[in-house]
Amino acid sequence: MGRRPSPGASVGAGALLQLLRDGVPRTRSELSALTGLARSTVTGRVDALLAAGLIAPSGETASTGGRPPATFAFNPAARIVLGADLGATHARLAVIDLAGNVLAVANADLDIALGPKAVLDWTIDRGRKLLDQVGRPAADLLGVGIGLPGPVEHSTGRAVNPPIMPGWDGFDVPGYVRERIPVPVMCDNDVNIMALGEHFTAWPEYEHLLFIKAATGIGCGIIADGKVYRGAQGAAGDMGHIRVAHADDVHCRCGNTGCLEAVASGGAIAAKLTEQGIPAGGSLDVVELARSGSVPALRLVRQAGRDIGEVLAGAVNFFNPSIIVIGGSLALAGDHLIAGVREVIYQRSLPLATRHLRIAAARTGESSGAIGAGVMVIEHALDPDRLDSASFGAELKNG
Repeated sequence: MGRRPSPGASVGAGALLQLLRDGVPRTRSELSALTGLARSTVTGRVDALLAAGLIAPSGETASTGGRPPATFAFNPAARIVLGADLGATHARLAVIDLAGNVLAVANADLDIALGPKAVLDWTIDRGRKLLDQVGRPAADLLGVGIGLPGPVEHSTGRAVNPPIMPGWDGFDVPGYVRERIPVPVMCDNDVNIMALGEHFTAWPEYEHLLFIKAATGIGCGIIADGKVYRGAQGAAGDMGHIRVAHADDVHCRCGNTGCLEAVASGGAIAAKLTEQGIPAGGSLDVVELARSGSVPALRLVRQAGRDIGEVLAGAVNFFNPSIIVIGGSLALAGDHLIAGVREVIYQRSLPLATRHLRIAAARTGESSGAIGAGVMVIEHALDPDRLDSASFGAELKNG
């Protein structure tokens, strides 16, 4: 956001907007100096962005003689976006502006197993109520972003063999929502949108980030060069089914043995505690026990961190991230999970890869997924090449 175009790059209206997305007001002369464009060219592109409502006048600078030059800045209020984070048993919605500022939120207990139509109908209905709550018409909606708790083919927005989502396999989520809210609709898996929300909100200075969601399952969202990396089919980051060396006898729901998720997830820890005579039904029970000082719970959480660290150590050597962010419900258990992760990564990864590596707890909290779903739509819509396409101006005007 707000990046200066690279030397020699074609600087259209879209690239000009990227400069202004940092919120700093600039004059036409300053934009001309930054981009190398003639002032007349800058004026034409500024006029196009003004017509689209994406920038707005922001006053005048001090005059050095003659009429003070006008300044222009990004207009985050030009449009709004609806983001939806649909989990296994919850739904979180957020209306955000084009700068990612949260205008309204809604949370509810909602079982994804109810099926796509019931869940999406609730999402659409509640989303419309949020628009009313913030006093914005449907015409101001730039798009809808949705995160789902299973594998998603990003190019189509369809879930692919999701293990906990009966009835969702191959369902046309974007098409179903678009029939009821006629705007662009994008879908991704929940970990990717959480990574995007966390990166956008809390860690924008890091170009290479791994976001780990440790909860009922374990997944990883990858930010590379400031953008979500999904891989060829959208399956990048599925670390929950990477084998842990010491767990060959542990069966996973995927049919294999030794998977990280079967060893170190909240459900796996809860099962181990229950076997020891300490009843625990899932991640939140594990967190409550750990916070109350249960030694068995703390030991298992620490070991889960080590197991996650074992898998991440290979990723650190291979990907060389700047930061690893640990989130998900299991991370609420305190420092023990992250301590276990750090212990193994710094022991097993190359010194060069860990020299400046930061390992930190997530900062954005429960809203990261809904924010990330909205940011996914914003980054797509405000992509410089897309902004410079012949059809985009019409799309902005027509909603």
